[in-house]
Amino acid sequence: MPLTRIKKENIVKDIEEKLDRQKAIMFMDFSGIKVKELTGLRNELKESGNEMEIAKKSLLGIALKNKNIEADVKDLAGEVAIIFGYEDEVASSKILYQFVKTNKKGKMLGGLIGSNFFNETDVVKLAQLPNRQQLLGMLVGTINAPISGFVSVLHGNLRNLVYALSAIKDKK
Repeated sequence: MPLTRIKKENIVKDIEEKLDRQKAIMFMDFSGIKVKELTGLRNELKESGNEMEIAKKSLLGIALKNKNIEADVKDLAGEVAIIFGYEDEVASSKILYQFVKTNKKGKMLGGLIGSNFFNETDVVKLAQLPNRQQLLGMLVGTINAPISGFVSVLHGNLRNLVYALSAIKDKK
């Protein structure tokens, strides 16, 4: 059953509202994915503050154009699902990457962060980056390294003094 003009306008309006709230958008080709797998992906995305929408590329293009976002979605291959990331810029790409990697179905097509379009390879690189918590942990470890090294050096001097005193005690 074809979509009426009113339904199409509602879909475009719904996408525009989601575009206002998003921090990142990922595009995925969902050709060959079963409904059960797609539902599992939707649930996983929803748990992490993301949302998946399926719409025609032409309607998505109209919504992006109305929001002054430069992205030509008609060049994207296959049937396109749109994943909106509301809380984190990288979380949606990580979930999508893991899904595509484990199921061997579907394909990451690209994404938008802010108003910048990223192609498939850039989105995969983004998904492979450590998450925010891991990066903060690495930063703390890097900041803590000189301090722990200094403590280790001071502790080494005391240890050597104890060994020297112990050796003198053993000689007597």
